Amino acid sequence: MKIKNRLALYFTLISATMLLGTLAAIYFTFIKFLESDFYDRLNDRAYITARLYLEADEISSDSLNKVRNQYLETLHNEVVRIYNTRNDAAFIGDDQRYWTSDVINEVRKRRKLKFKEGQRQVVGIFYKDNQGDFVILASAIDQSTLKRTEKLRKIMVVFFFIILAILLLSSRWVAKRILRPLDLFIDDVKKIKSSNLDYRVQEGKNKDEIGLLARNFNNLMEHLEQAFALQKTFVSNASHELRTPITSILMSAEITLSQPRTEAYYKTALNSVIDDVEKMDHIINGLLSLAQSDLEIGTDEQQEIQIDEMLLNLQKEWEKLYQAELILNIPESPNQEALRIKTNPVLLQIAINNIIANAFKFSDFQTVKCEISTLHNSICMSITDQGTGIEPENYEQIFKPFQSLYKQKEHKGNGLGLYMAHKIIHLLKGEISFTSIVGKGTTFSVKLPKF
Repeated sequence: MKIKNRLALYFTLISATMLLGTLAAIYFTFIKFLESDFYDRLNDRAYITARLYLEADEISSDSLNKVRNQYLETLHNEVVRIYNTRNDAAFIGDDQRYWTSDVINEVRKRRKLKFKEGQRQVVGIFYKDNQGDFVILASAIDQSTLKRTEKLRKIMVVFFFIILAILLLSSRWVAKRILRPLDLFIDDVKKIKSSNLDYRVQEGKNKDEIGLLARNFNNLMEHLEQAFALQKTFVSNASHELRTPITSILMSAEITLSQPRTEAYYKTALNSVIDDVEKMDHIINGLLSLAQSDLEIGTDEQQEIQIDEMLLNLQKEWEKLYQAELILNIPESPNQEALRIKTNPVLLQIAINNIIANAFKFSDFQTVKCEISTLHNSICMSITDQGTGIEPENYEQIFKPFQSLYKQKEHKGNGLGLYMAHKIIHLLKGEISFTSIVGKGTTFSVKLPKF
């Protein structure tokens, strides 16, 4: 059973139980009120009878009966008896005792008594008179009350079922309206596939449990998206970053083996291979750290480096492997402290290299310029290409994983380079932004704290 149906059922059952209890309380209270009122009427009837028969000595019995029948309303199946000290019926022509001596003595003992005999209500009073002590018992059937309660019972039953139906329908409407955000949440969840992990469910404006569920689900999807992206990122970025040292090793080996060399040349070639292998080891360690900790590690392995030296090394690699021209504009400084930064060198090099690679791809390997500037506690870099620029509608996709902008170009990307750069820069407590002019090129700006 769906939650909305269960809520509607529970609400209806609770409301119906309360309504039934309320109607029953009203019904029995009404009955008790009518019974009490009828007892009062019987009590008045008993006192009036006592006064008519016991106080009016000079009036004959027939005259008393005539007055009684004329001025007192006859009740349904009314029976009135006056009993003397011998418990014999007196004054009234019908000399049947009607009530037993036990009942009469009980009235005489308690002075006043009221009770029920089936549907008949009975009132008995003890009355002292100059003629002696008497017991008057009056009883009748409250026919009007029986008819009223029967009608009331039928009306209550009809209204109960009408209100029950209204409660059921209204509770379903309320439950459906309350759980509408949950239906939207479910519909949004159904849209999430492995191909669109960046999709987020609507959180809504209400600060209720469903909104909290949606927010927590979006947080979970954020972690899943990053984990999924990191899984692909590691493979893609590993192949991307390892290609350079592997290519360098292969080129060195092929050149060395192309003809006989001197011992010194072999030593130089092997040292070059060792350098490239060490570089590969650093890259692999950096990628593993990035993947294992969901981009929350890297600051633990910080060391001081010269940012200009890192850029010069990148410049040589791009020129050596791709004959790509990277122009560096490094300010002259009287000391090296101005361009020194404390960071994770492996991750930072991956991030900057990804931005440079993106610039070359965007411009079909035209010249890329990199300019460095220093502030009091930070270093700024701007990397500018001469490409076609980025369309404004693509701005929001720049730093998202697997959102490549080169699908229609010769140099296709995997959509992970800028995503990795963005994650690493923010991990290193830096800032990254970009400006672009369609047809003229794009500039990426990176700002990093020195310490």
